[in-house]
Amino acid sequence: MEENKIKIDSLQAEALSLYEAGYLAAAEIKYKEILDLDINNAEAWRGLGTIYYVQEQYQDALEMLYKSLKLDSSNAIVYYNLGLVKEKIGYLAKAVRYYEKAIALNPYYIEAYHNLGKVFSEMGLLEQAETTFVRAIAVRDNYYINYLNLANILMMRQQINEAIASYKTALQLNPGDPLIFHSLAIAFLAKNEPVQAYLYFGYAAYYQGQYLEAISNYQNFLQIETGDVELYISLADCYQHLHEYAQAIQTYRESLQLYPQEIELYLRLAIILQDCGQTQAAIELIDDALLLFPDDISLKLEHLRIFPIIYNDIDEIAFYRERFTQGLANLIQPTFLNHPEAKESALKGIGWRTNFYLQYQGYNDLELQKQYGQFVHKVMAKKYPQWLGKLPLSPLNRDEKIRIGYISDCFHWHTVGIVFMGWLKNCDRQHFDISSYYINSITDELTQQFQIYSDRFHHIPDNLEAISQQIIADKLHILVFLDIGMTPQMTQLAALRLAPIQCAAWGHPVTTGLPTIDYFISSDLMEPSNAKEHYSETLIRLPNIGISYPKPIIPELSKSRSDFHLRSDAVVYLSCQSLFKYLPQYDYIFGEIAQQVPQAQFVFVSHLAAPIIEQFRQRLQRAFAKFHLESEEYCVILPRQNQLDYWNLNLVSDIFLDTFGFTGFLTTLESIACNLPVVTCPGEFMRSRQSYGILKMLGVTETIANNETEYIEIAVRLSLEREWRYKIVEQIKHCQNSLYEDKTCVDVLQAFYHRIIQGN
Repeated sequence: MEENKIKIDSLQAEALSLYEAGYLAAAEIKYKEILDLDINNAEAWRGLGTIYYVQEQYQDALEMLYKSLKLDSSNAIVYYNLGLVKEKIGYLAKAVRYYEKAIALNPYYIEAYHNLGKVFSEMGLLEQAETTFVRAIAVRDNYYINYLNLANILMMRQQINEAIASYKTALQLNPGDPLIFHSLAIAFLAKNEPVQAYLYFGYAAYYQGQYLEAISNYQNFLQIETGDVELYISLADCYQHLHEYAQAIQTYRESLQLYPQEIELYLRLAIILQDCGQTQAAIELIDDALLLFPDDISLKLEHLRIFPIIYNDIDEIAFYRERFTQGLANLIQPTFLNHPEAKESALKGIGWRTNFYLQYQGYNDLELQKQYGQFVHKVMAKKYPQWLGKLPLSPLNRDEKIRIGYISDCFHWHTVGIVFMGWLKNCDRQHFDISSYYINSITDELTQQFQIYSDRFHHIPDNLEAISQQIIADKLHILVFLDIGMTPQMTQLAALRLAPIQCAAWGHPVTTGLPTIDYFISSDLMEPSNAKEHYSETLIRLPNIGISYPKPIIPELSKSRSDFHLRSDAVVYLSCQSLFKYLPQYDYIFGEIAQQVPQAQFVFVSHLAAPIIEQFRQRLQRAFAKFHLESEEYCVILPRQNQLDYWNLNLVSDIFLDTFGFTGFLTTLESIACNLPVVTCPGEFMRSRQSYGILKMLGVTETIANNETEYIEIAVRLSLEREWRYKIVEQIKHCQNSLYEDKTCVDVLQAFYHRIIQGN
């Protein structure tokens, strides 16, 4: 009997997870399995009724819900669901009765209030609708939808000022909601105040990603009135999204003329100047700001974190590295966080950006990361002392699962989300319970996949305190941060102690330097023999490349070389990394190859900002000129590609050239799936050995170079000796299955989880 109950509970959880992820047919099967075990399971009948309602099978939905109600007449959710169905088929009076019954059983049932008020509105009973929404606010006064619903009814009753007040309360509770902004604009039009309407129409368009429309409305507003700081920030952001960087810079400069005391404007302008390659201008801007605010830690942090996106030469790398090193030392030594202003300033600084670009200089960052990590930890300790103490790890009870949490900013179509999905997908659910925590607002199909492969999926974007509270409440044994160092909130969270054991995965393949991270989970094939010297954490080396990645489904070729401005007779070398991965000391390699392979064409992919592309183009020109060659005859810098065009680009290429210092990973896996030979040269650190590890696992090592000279020789030989190239291609085709869907690393990962739980 107990075994039957456990199985039903498990099926219930699976059905609910599938339903929430939108997999209705699979959820239906699970509910029917429950009914095979227990025909009187009211919750399973209700679940089926909900599925049929969503599928617009309303009579079937009613039948299932009535069966559930017969078995359990005390469940408010069943009455609510019946109200939904009756409302859909037009029986509004009956829907009212069901919603009222749901509220009677559960006076805190907010959704029932919402639907009841909506039905009253549809019936023309506006006074009753208003009363219903006022009752909802009394039940939950911090929920924005309550105020939005009330405001809509007040608009219908021509109570415009009251409606505006209610809309503004909704907006305070849910900033950035385009529907609320649009509703406010309509309300101001109804008051015959078109200037305010322009403002709110602008915000509505901005938060919907309609940047041209937003700019038009903002400009209409600014012709008559002066905007506040928020308006100028969103206007500049519109220009950035449209890659109109000069306009964005001008907008920020105008806003600083009006609001010279707003530190955020300096920070934002510095970032865009840096992104446009105006590194010195960004530094000078922060220098000016520090004259006004000499004690502001956020400005001091930003000052030292300004690096060129790409460097002109190796001396420039050395200069900015020394500048960061000294700046960090100067910041840490005299910084005291006992004053509230200093504490808040430091918190803003670490929450603003990370030192991301430091890791693309090609050096050992361990000591700098430890210094920065200790500083972040100190700042977070001042703000959240309740989340700093070591958490006890209780021994597991018999049959108790190990509770693992995975947290990321990248549970969407992003390299991190793509490559680590296999850890969850192939998890042994008999021994592990998985909670996932997603802190980004972007959602897509990959987000749904993470939801399916998690026992619990918490989507809490942009709210550090809420996500921390949820993790603490879940009482995890182990918390794994998949990507630390790319986004500030992940670094801040990792600087807290939210679980007894905390690990970093190599979503960003650099040590975190944080004293709160116990282990760094990496790949054995990608790490050098002395790798533990590169980490502040205890290094865990999973076998092979450390992930279980499915072989991509490659579409049929649908484009030609001419679509990418490539010659049909060229030997096409694809090198498609982010431009900041290309260090200047290796530019000559392309010229050296071109000198020996006259028909070569090198394909790069653009940065978002045109000035960065131009700087890279000029670097190539200088490198090729040393060989008396014109880089324009050999190099093509393509716009960023959509997924289908990217696959086509791989398919029309001949050879994949990896970067030095910070190699490709997902790009390498994808190029191998397209049967491209990969030329790589492993360096000292894991981030420079990712393609090396992939080729070692694949068993195709002939294109791994020991140095730059060998790299050039291999790249040239692949061009000149076609038979050898075809042999490499055939090896890749033959060995591909050994690279993808590797379960060994997942087994070892789970063995590691067991070991550290038993050892504590």
